Amino acid sequence: MTDFSYQLYSSRKFGPLEATLEMVAKCGYKQVEAYGGLYEDLDRLEKALSANSLIMPTGHFDLTLVEKTPNQAIEIAKRLGMTAVIVPFLDQDDRPGDAKGWTKFADRLSEAGKPILDAGLTFGWHNHDFEFNTLEGGEKPLDLILQSENGVSLELDLAWVAVGDESPVEWVKKYASKLVSVHLKDIAPKGECVSEDGWADVGRGTMNWSEIMDAVRTTNCSYFVMEHDNPSDDMRFAQRSIAAASKF
Repeated sequence: MTDFSYQLYSSRKFGPLEATLEMVAKCGYKQVEAYGGLYEDLDRLEKALSANSLIMPTGHFDLTLVEKTPNQAIEIAKRLGMTAVIVPFLDQDDRPGDAKGWTKFADRLSEAGKPILDAGLTFGWHNHDFEFNTLEGGEKPLDLILQSENGVSLELDLAWVAVGDESPVEWVKKYASKLVSVHLKDIAPKGECVSEDGWADVGRGTMNWSEIMDAVRTTNCSYFVMEHDNPSDDMRFAQRSIAAASKF
C-alpha cells in the first residue's frame, strides 16, 4: 500500500499543530509535508512528529531562504529528516513575461539549488497554473524551468495542471524522469464547493484519477501528497481523500 503524505498547509486555519498531526496520523497518513511557517519552532515540530510516528520527507521553502541562507534551509531539512527541498511559488509581481525572463529565472532557480544538491538533498519546483501560460514564442514557463540537466526536479501539482488547461497525464509522462512528488488535489464540478474556492476532496471532483495514477506509477515518483487549499473541514478532507486515494 502507498504511504500517503499530507500537506500541512491544508490545515493552517484549524487546530494547533499537535492536534493536526494527531488527526492526520489517525486518518492513516504516514508522512506530512511542511510549509514555511512551520519552521519557526523546530523543537515543537520535531516533538509533535515523533509523538505521532510521522515522517516529513519533503518540505516547501521560500526561494529567498534557499538563495540567501542555504545553510539554514539545509539544516532545517536535515534536522527534520527531509530528502527533498521544494520551492513552491513565485509572487505574481515577480513572474517574467517572456521566454527570456523565464529562462533567466530557471538559471536563478538552478543556481539556488546547487548547495541543496551538494548537501545530498533533492531540489525541486512545485507548480501552480501560471507555468502553463503560453508565451509569445509558444513556450511554456514550466518547460523553461525544467531545462534538462539543470538539477531542478518537479513536484507536480496535478490539479493546477488541469486548471492551466493542460493534461496532467501528459505532463507526468513528459517529466517522468524529474518527478519526485505529486500533489493529489481535486477540482469540484463547476458551481460546487464555492466556499472552498472550487476545490474538492480527492476523489470527489472532476480529476480522472485512474488514468492519472496509472501514469504516475510508471515514473520514479516517491511521494504522494494530499492537499486542499481551503477546506471548510480539514478532518473531512483528510479522511475522504486517503480513503479514495487508497483505491486508485
